[in-house]
Amino acid sequence: MSKTGLKPGVVTGEEYLTLVKACKDGGYALPAVNVVGTNSVNAVLEAAQKNKSDVIIQLSNGGAEFYAGKGMEDGFTAKVLGAVAAAKHVHLLAEHYGVCVVLHTDHANRALIPWVEAMLDHGEQHFKETGKPLFTSHMLDLSADDIDFNLSESARLLKRMVPLGMSIEIELGVTGGEEDGVGSDDDIGADNPHLYTQPEDCLRAYETLNPIGHFTLAASFGNVHGVYKPGNVKLRPEILKNSQELVQKTHNTGKNPLDLVFHGGSGSEKEKISESLTYGVFKMNIDTDTQFAFAEPVGKYVEANTKAFKYQVDPEDGTPYKKQYDPRKWLREAEKGMAARLDEAFADLGATGKSLALKKTDELAA
Repeated sequence: MSKTGLKPGVVTGEEYLTLVKACKDGGYALPAVNVVGTNSVNAVLEAAQKNKSDVIIQLSNGGAEFYAGKGMEDGFTAKVLGAVAAAKHVHLLAEHYGVCVVLHTDHANRALIPWVEAMLDHGEQHFKETGKPLFTSHMLDLSADDIDFNLSESARLLKRMVPLGMSIEIELGVTGGEEDGVGSDDDIGADNPHLYTQPEDCLRAYETLNPIGHFTLAASFGNVHGVYKPGNVKLRPEILKNSQELVQKTHNTGKNPLDLVFHGGSGSEKEKISESLTYGVFKMNIDTDTQFAFAEPVGKYVEANTKAFKYQVDPEDGTPYKKQYDPRKWLREAEKGMAARLDEAFADLGATGKSLALKKTDELAA
């Protein structure tokens, strides 16, 4: 690794820490984009390359299962192998897109701990073969459980990740809404105290996990998964500020010692996003918005080519529609829509033009 940048591709270990520090020092964050197949992976890589930004690619358990194919009878095996297949796809292509990619899995609750452990089995084998883990980090979301179990179980798995050069992401407090079977829409509401993490809990997490290895923290400050009508969601980024200041004061650290994650970023007020960046947020999840951005152009394409989705050949004039219903045509529209939404995300998060990835000429000169 050169002193001036990072090698393009999946970053892990010290390279990941370098990237996180660059985000926090530079006052910007990276969009974390959930993917479900090669089309969404490639759209993310395309957008990152265009915007000269690094990016975070992540899979939920359902996204991983879909990646493997819904026809696979064993759903658990599909969740594991889909994640492994996606990781290998990203490892293969990211370097050629010329950006740095953080590879992550999202929202594994208590029932999904075996999923994380199975992915670590594959990660350990990959490490033996290549010297790198499959993933940069995994998320263990035990926010619905007692904090003692949350932190002790997170510590147990982090101890297994550290020898591979991996990090763990945890959640304290509840991010409202539901994502792939984790959470519920019933907890939405600006008056729900569970949506606001207590700074003292963040301090406990720091004292438990920091001595073991690197961790990132999704601290809830009113954020929710999905997009809801105005008034249902009230973001309070000052909670992040208070948490950072408590850890800094207690342990005499530098500014913003916690590496914070903003879950449920879709539909959030841009001024709240900007404020959160000043409190050490380096990552923001935007799955709901990118899902819609992928789907909307497909709907428009179908509306504009309705006959092509009913007939191979026009029943009235004999016009063949092969070029219109070719999956590459409408899937490409989906990719372009998703990439365009990411243009906006990179700009909102201040990440445009800030990739740490070295160009070929930089590598030769280093």
